[in-house]
Amino acid sequence: MLNIKQNVLSLIRLFFCVCMLTGLLFSSCSYKQNQLLFEQSNALPDTVYQKIRANVSNYRIKPQDVLQIRNIQDSKNLIDLTAGNATSPQQVATQQGETYDVDDDGTVALTGLGRVPVAGLTRVEARKKIEDLYNSKYLKDALFDVKIINLQVTVLGEVKLPGNYSLKKDNTKLVDILGEAGGLTDKANEKTIKIIRGTQEDAETIVVDMSQTKTIYDSKTLLTNNDIIYVAQNKAAARTQNVQNFSVVAQPLLLLVNTALIIFTLARR
Repeated sequence: MLNIKQNVLSLIRLFFCVCMLTGLLFSSCSYKQNQLLFEQSNALPDTVYQKIRANVSNYRIKPQDVLQIRNIQDSKNLIDLTAGNATSPQQVATQQGETYDVDDDGTVALTGLGRVPVAGLTRVEARKKIEDLYNSKYLKDALFDVKIINLQVTVLGEVKLPGNYSLKKDNTKLVDILGEAGGLTDKANEKTIKIIRGTQEDAETIVVDMSQTKTIYDSKTLLTNNDIIYVAQNKAAARTQNVQNFSVVAQPLLLLVNTALIIFTLARR
């Protein structure tokens, strides 16, 4: 009988030790998982922000990019193509726009022009080059619109619709993409939203406080291709998550201690 009591007491002590260790473990691990992902709290110097602004406004076309080229010229400004070419001006580029892949050699194949080198050019430079080429051969005062439609950013964390989002216009701001992602959840920490930029070797982290109205217009929130936006949980949400995680683990242990108490009570009779 004495051995049974000792075993039961040992089991109860073991249970409480496990509960304490589990609580500490979940408190530590859950916080790190939810709060320290992409951690870098140091602000970047102004020189880096100048570099960021340049990257946003002057993205250089690369092989494998996808361009959308649209003829926005009014038809009354078009002239006939040179004699012997059966292609109509309307086929040069449609009003709706057509997509063109930039080949590995940095060129796009355009009707009437053949392969045109565009790699290394900005969107505006590529547009001007295409206009000049068509003006010199087929059109009068040609007007084209060129977009790079494969550029995108990734949104993770406490937003309603995480995922990949296209940079559909120049100078897309953080607030624009957060809006497309459905906005922040009620668990979000809006004061330390992170923009991670660059490659694995030279990644940079920009910390943005979206609780400040002036931040919406700050140039450091301009986005560029392959940015990762991470919205962490706020402290209250992290604490709630810790409690929920602990509860999941504690439930079977509570069942165990209840069983032990029953055995202990029966053993005393």
